[in-house]
Amino acid sequence: MGGSYYIESLTQELVDKAWEIIERVESEGGMAKAVAAGWPKAMIEEAAAGRQARVDRGEDVIVGVNKYRLASEDLLETLEVDNDKVRQGQIARLKWVRETRDETKCRAALNALTEGAKTGGNLLELAVEAARYRATLGEISDAMEVVFGRHGTFPTPVKGVYGAAYAGDARYQQVVDGVEAVTRRLGRTPRMLVAKMGQDGHDRGANVIASAFSDIGFDVTSGPLFQTPEEAAKLALENDVDAIGASSLAAGHKTLIPELIGHLRAAGRSDIKVVAGGVIPPQDYDYLREAGVQGIYGPGSNVVECAADVLRLLGHNMPPLGSEIEAA
Repeated sequence: MGGSYYIESLTQELVDKAWEIIERVESEGGMAKAVAAGWPKAMIEEAAAGRQARVDRGEDVIVGVNKYRLASEDLLETLEVDNDKVRQGQIARLKWVRETRDETKCRAALNALTEGAKTGGNLLELAVEAARYRATLGEISDAMEVVFGRHGTFPTPVKGVYGAAYAGDARYQQVVDGVEAVTRRLGRTPRMLVAKMGQDGHDRGANVIASAFSDIGFDVTSGPLFQTPEEAAKLALENDVDAIGASSLAAGHKTLIPELIGHLRAAGRSDIKVVAGGVIPPQDYDYLREAGVQGIYGPGSNVVECAADVLRLLGHNMPPLGSEIEAA
């Protein structure tokens, strides 16, 4: 097909649209400034939300996920990692490192790193020197944080993309009406926190959920990356949320989510519903439910149906997707 009008026109369209973005980056002072302004990430989030809406509607087919699914799926064997055991082992290793290193030289190297951050020194060289004296990664980061502070990542959900894709859809409108009914009952919009805990930098799925739920009518707070369960619980309490959606893509679900629920219970807020989504093996579902998770949505879950399920948890009688709605 090389040389055909069809292929050449698509290639030219790709080049032209890519060049528009490149020229915009150049006109605004380079990629670093564009990233700081946030618009490249916003474009990515809009594309991701639009893609998920098309998948949910069946317009984009993913074989085995939203079409041609098997009647029964075989469980995949997954490596079971005892996170608590790994954590305790790492704590013991750090304790041994600190007890066996030359603490005076290590502190001097860390102080030099802090001073270099103040004066514009070679931070890579100073960090390597601190590592030679067995400073830990956390200590090296802390030495620079004293001067630079810590970068905070607070995602901003895109709005309107998901709702536009579902314009005129009967089931979507039914869920939107359900949110409005809950709003009338509560006297305010239902509030939800989308939480990203642990060393899990994958936030695309969490941001899509935040965008979709915002369009459906929820008041959504998107938590920053790398939160501890205690920080997530505190953010939930500060925002007086009704539900928390915990996104997990790094196998920390059996440790982080139960700990989050424990903090909520300790604060007397066991009424806050906790649901979980992401790549969670089905064989772990019972464990999470016993820990207090009230909804689990794995890959292939329809986001509109997830929202309907959350409404049911909040006490609104949302009927499940039925044949009469599918027909509509």
